[in-house]
Amino acid sequence: MIQNSPSKPISAWKGKGKITNQDYDDLRPTITYRHILSQNLGVRDPLRVIALCDSDAFYAACERVRLGLDPSAPLVVQQWESLIAVSYPARKYGISRMDKVKDAKKKCPNLVAVHVATYKEGEGEPGYWEDIDTRTHKVSLDLYRRESSKIINIMKQSVPSGEIEKASIDEAFLDLSKPVRERLLERHPYLAKVPDDAPEGADSPLPPPPPIDWSQLGELVTLTAQGEESEPQDETSNYENDHLTSWHDVALSIGAELIAKLREEIFRQLGYTMSAGIARNKFLAKLCASYKKPNSQSILRNDAIPSYLRPMPFQKIRFLGGKLGDALAKEYDVSTVGDLLAVSLDEMQNKFGENALWVYELLRGIDGSEVKERSALFKSMLASKNLPKPITALNDGQHWIRVLAAELALRLKDAREEVPTLWPKTIVLHARKGYETSRSKQAAFPFTRDVSVDAIASAANKLWKELMGGSANINVTSVQLAFTGIEATETGQQSIDAFFTTKDVQRQPLKRSRDNEKLSPKRAECDVRDVQEKKERSRTSFVCDRCQIHLALRDDQLDLSDDERARALATLRQEHQDFHFAQDLENGSLPQRTGSTSRPASKRGRGAKSRGIARFFGKK
Repeated sequence: MIQNSPSKPISAWKGKGKITNQDYDDLRPTITYRHILSQNLGVRDPLRVIALCDSDAFYAACERVRLGLDPSAPLVVQQWESLIAVSYPARKYGISRMDKVKDAKKKCPNLVAVHVATYKEGEGEPGYWEDIDTRTHKVSLDLYRRESSKIINIMKQSVPSGEIEKASIDEAFLDLSKPVRERLLERHPYLAKVPDDAPEGADSPLPPPPPIDWSQLGELVTLTAQGEESEPQDETSNYENDHLTSWHDVALSIGAELIAKLREEIFRQLGYTMSAGIARNKFLAKLCASYKKPNSQSILRNDAIPSYLRPMPFQKIRFLGGKLGDALAKEYDVSTVGDLLAVSLDEMQNKFGENALWVYELLRGIDGSEVKERSALFKSMLASKNLPKPITALNDGQHWIRVLAAELALRLKDAREEVPTLWPKTIVLHARKGYETSRSKQAAFPFTRDVSVDAIASAANKLWKELMGGSANINVTSVQLAFTGIEATETGQQSIDAFFTTKDVQRQPLKRSRDNEKLSPKRAECDVRDVQEKKERSRTSFVCDRCQIHLALRDDQLDLSDDERARALATLRQEHQDFHFAQDLENGSLPQRTGSTSRPASKRGRGAKSRGIARFFGKK
C-alpha cells in the first residue's frame, strides 16, 4: 500500500500500484476458547457464518410448478409484451429479459410463455385469462408473494436458532453463527471446556482443527484466481489444503451442511431450486451466491477472499457503481478491486472524505452489517394502477376501484390467515389528474367479519366521489388504493370476533380511540406519504419506506415502452436508495470495522452541503 507522509501534501495518485499481502490481514484471526464459548459476539465473531439463499429464476419457477411442467422446459413469464422472468433452460437459447415475447419465440419455437395473473372487474381473485388487456386488467404478483412466504417459513423451521432476513421476494440472508456453534461443540465436545494446562486460560488458541471433506458440501471458491501463479495443487480434492484448514473453515463446512439440507427441503416441499453463497459476512455471501448458478451453493473461505475479489470489476459491486464508481475510476485510473487495493486509506479519505473507510474495507471483504429479521407484517398495503387510458368520466372510476379492491381483499385475507386479529385502521384513495400533483382522501375503515371486495369497494367509492367532487373533466391517469395503520391485537387478547357478541356491538367498528375515529379536516385530505409498500411496486412510481416521499417517473418517461419504463423506475429507486445509503455513511450510522483507525468524521449541521462520498449520490 502507498504510504503518505503527514508532513507532505498528498499528491494526485494515478496508475496501478503494487498489492501486498497486508491488504487482507484479517483472514486468519486467532480463535480462542473464549471465542467459541461466547454467545453474543455479533459481527466481531471470528466464527461468523452468513448465507444468502437466492431462488433460481423465481417467477418462472413458480409458474413451472403451478403448471406441472418438466424442469427442462424453456419458460418465460411476461407482463403484457415484456419479459419479467426467464428460466435457465430458456436462457440457453439466448433469451433474456430484454427480449420481446415474439422475439423470444423466434429464438425458441417450443418456448412456453406465461402471462402473469391479472385482476379484472367482477372477479374476487386474480386469474390467468385469455382476454387480458392493460386497459381493463391489473397485474397480480400474489402467487409469488405467497410462495416466497412459504420458503421463509421452511427456513424458520429448518434453522430455528438462526437469524433470517428477507432481502427481497426471492432472496434471504441467514446468520448461521449460533446453530453452527451448537453443532461445532456437539461434534468436538473437548472445545467446551478450557484445559487446565491452557497457557493463557480462556484466551488460549484452540487446538488444530480436523480435516474437512468438502466433496458433498458445494462449490469451493478457488484459492487462486485464474491466471495467477501458484504452487501446483488439486483444487477438487476432497481434503483440499488440509494443512491450511482453520476453525472458521470448519464452521463454514457446518453452515454448508445446514444450507444443503435447507435447499433439499425447499425442493422437496415446493419444487423450487435455490443457489446459495456461504461466507463470513453478508457482502461476501451475496457475491459468491452467483459463483456457480443455478441450483448450487458456493463456499468462500477466508483464504480465497483475495483471489476472488482482486480481479472483480469494482463498479459491478453495489454502491461502487454510478457516480462514485466513475469518480474512483477516473481519479486513480483503475477498473478492478485489485487496482484500488494499492490506494492507501489516507489517500482515499483525503480525496473522498472520512467515510471512504467503508469503501476501503469493502474492497478487502470487510462488512459489519447485521442480519436483521424483518417483521412479516406491514403497516400498510397498496394496490395501484397507472392507466394507459385516462379516466374521464366519474362512473368509469368504479371499474378500477373494484379491481384494486379485489387485490387488497386477497392480500388482507392472506395476512389474516397468519394473524387472524389483523385489521387496517384507515382506507386511503390516491389519484393523479393528468400532470397535476397527486391528491388523496382517507377515512376510517370499519371492521367486518369477512374481508370482501364489496366492503372495500363501497368505502373506496365514497372517497372517489369526494375526491373528484363535481369536476366535469377529471382526466385521472393514476389510481392507488391503500390500507394504512394495519395492526393486530396483542398476544393474550381475545380474537376480533370475540368483541362482537351482540347485534348492537356487531354494528360498531373495531375499538379505537375517539381521536382515531374522528378525523380532522386536515387529515381528511392529505398526501399519502405514510403509505408504505415494500413488496408491491407500481410501474411508474413508489413510496420510499424511509423518508415517506412519493417518487415518480418524469412525465416524458410515461410514454416509454413497458421494459424501458421498468428500467427507468428501477434506476430511480436505486439512485434514491443510494442517496439514503450515502447519508447513513456520511452520518456515521453504518457499522464500521472494530479497531479501525481513521480520522474522526466532522460534524455537520442541518442544511450543510454533502461532502465526501455523499456528494456522489443525488437525492431524487
